Amino acid sequence: MKPSLLAAAALAALTGAASAQTVALQRVEVVGRHYDNAVGSSDAASQGSVRAELIASRPVLRTGELLEFVPGLIVTQHSGDGKANQYFLRGFNLDHGTDFATTVIGLPVNMPSHAHGQGYADLNFLIPELVTRIDYRKGPYFARNGDFSAAGSADIDYQRRLAAPFAQLTLGEGRYRRALAAGSAGVGAGLQLLGAFEALGNDGPWRLPEDLRKRNAVLSLSGGDPAQGGDSWRVALMDYRARWTATDQVPQRLIAADSFNGRPFGRFDAIDTSDGGDTRRTSLSAEWQGDVDGRVTRVAAYALHYQLSLFSNFTYALERPDTGDQFSQQDDRDVWGLSASHALPLQLAGRPARAELGVQVRHDRARVGLFDTQARAVIGTTRDDRVRETLAGAWGELGVEWTPWLRSIVGARADTARFQVDSLSNAANSGRARQTLVSPKASLVLGPWRRTELFVNAGQGFHSNDARGVTARVDPRSGDPVDAVPGLVKARGLELGLRSEIVPGLQTSLALWRLAFDSELVYVGDAGATEANRPSRRHGVEWNNRFVPRPWLLIDADLAWTRARFADADPAGNRIPNAVDRVASLGVTLRELGPWSASLQWRYLGSAPLIEDGSVRSRASLTTNLRVSRRFGTRTELTLDVFNLADRRVNDIEYFYESRLPGEAAAVADRHLHPAEPRTLRVALRHDF
Repeated sequence: MKPSLLAAAALAALTGAASAQTVALQRVEVVGRHYDNAVGSSDAASQGSVRAELIASRPVLRTGELLEFVPGLIVTQHSGDGKANQYFLRGFNLDHGTDFATTVIGLPVNMPSHAHGQGYADLNFLIPELVTRIDYRKGPYFARNGDFSAAGSADIDYQRRLAAPFAQLTLGEGRYRRALAAGSAGVGAGLQLLGAFEALGNDGPWRLPEDLRKRNAVLSLSGGDPAQGGDSWRVALMDYRARWTATDQVPQRLIAADSFNGRPFGRFDAIDTSDGGDTRRTSLSAEWQGDVDGRVTRVAAYALHYQLSLFSNFTYALERPDTGDQFSQQDDRDVWGLSASHALPLQLAGRPARAELGVQVRHDRARVGLFDTQARAVIGTTRDDRVRETLAGAWGELGVEWTPWLRSIVGARADTARFQVDSLSNAANSGRARQTLVSPKASLVLGPWRRTELFVNAGQGFHSNDARGVTARVDPRSGDPVDAVPGLVKARGLELGLRSEIVPGLQTSLALWRLAFDSELVYVGDAGATEANRPSRRHGVEWNNRFVPRPWLLIDADLAWTRARFADADPAGNRIPNAVDRVASLGVTLRELGPWSASLQWRYLGSAPLIEDGSVRSRASLTTNLRVSRRFGTRTELTLDVFNLADRRVNDIEYFYESRLPGEAAAVADRHLHPAEPRTLRVALRHDF
């Protein structure tokens, strides 16, 4: 038991609170080691935290799948593993992150006006073994969350010190190999230096080897502990780079034909063998927190350099039969940002209250381009732009405890976006624009009664549109006139929720939610233009459960159902393509049964319409992942991970659109899919020093 827990137990005994001691120890030692989601810990039923102990107990095929610890969120991939993942939550195909905001140790991950897609969130630079917690929120109810957070957000934090330095080696099928070394040490009075280095290579199950090469490094210096009060700070330097060859989605008709250009062709084959990319991300960040008598001040700043060179071909020979349809998206940017907040306790009408004010500023200076390519050689330019984009927000929040069973939180944020585009390929698309949006928020928390509380949440959020769409005047390919799109798009959300611990060992939450968007405009990276879309309405139900019947057994069960529709009338239909209607996850974790631990997880991604009338739908998928670990002494651990345990033939993603294969006389409307990986084994050996 940790010294802090011993002290808590001793204090409870000295005050005679024997029964309270038992409850506290059960929650901290069993549930608290995995989640911080107890009654009284949050402002919404769909808000919560995941701890490092749970993250360490389950396997992840790809780094971005760490976000699957957020209940109801599914992570897939439709291309090479060096590219940002595909995210699904609350009836959204979030593409690569458009309406789900993610930060890592205070740095925003989503990229506005990105070459590939608005809000692009590449989490491949994460090192799972360093993650200490994931704090998640869903819906636009939280004043501190701004751009890209309408569907939800997650803040991922790294550890400041490690229990012991360690080295880990992982080997697996598809020539998977990963080496990780990390450690921390005291370097002065109260100072901690932490460093980690990761090297990874993988070919995967693809007939064209993926040849993924990833290098990742983290170095941080910190002082103090934000959980203990007083002053604390951290400075972190991160550097990540990767390159890969991609097997993009393939048409169903080609798989059915079982051959292409005179050779056998299967689900794991590639059409354009030169697809792929390389990327780099280097950042320096600093954060400081001061806590004096409950008055908490936080200041953070960051600088980031980012590059991506991506080569894709989804339509094969539809537009350019002679050279093929491959295109390249190029992004080279520098980002600077600053945030600050101050929270203080106060009295309002004789009632205890807490107020918090904050500001956030982010500035991106990017060179983004879209080019026609053949075997990665540029043969034409569609767009080439310099983008300057600044987003500044101010927010405030006031929470009041009116009675022991009723508290309220009201807040608002004001955001101003400035866009400047200098088009190097077509001067008509150069321009400047500005837009301001005010987003009110409100929540009521009732209870607890019998270890149960109720929530009512409402709020307005937004996502920004690509700067190139905000200033566009002509289509970059056809030259036809186009209408500029708004810079900021509103979303309005409502949620009714319940959280209960009335059953011993069980945390259960239920949320009924609704989210409406004024418009689902999407920047289409392979066309270089903003695609006009329609207003939408989504509503659904989420039911999340955490059950600890024994100290060594944890059962997770998450279910989510969504109805997503366009809100206007259109002969094409009102179904939203790729809006998944059902998501479920069931996990069983056994911990520390002698030297053994194990985890088994079932993951279900439901069907979705692929076109507006719903006549073509994707196929649902169910996969099972297994982890078994054995400790040898106190310093060495051997782990076996098995992904897709039943070796099911399922797909990570499906689309329906027109494409034309080399040799075909005309375009064909067809399903295009990227298969999930078959059963895959990996073995990891870790040694603590």
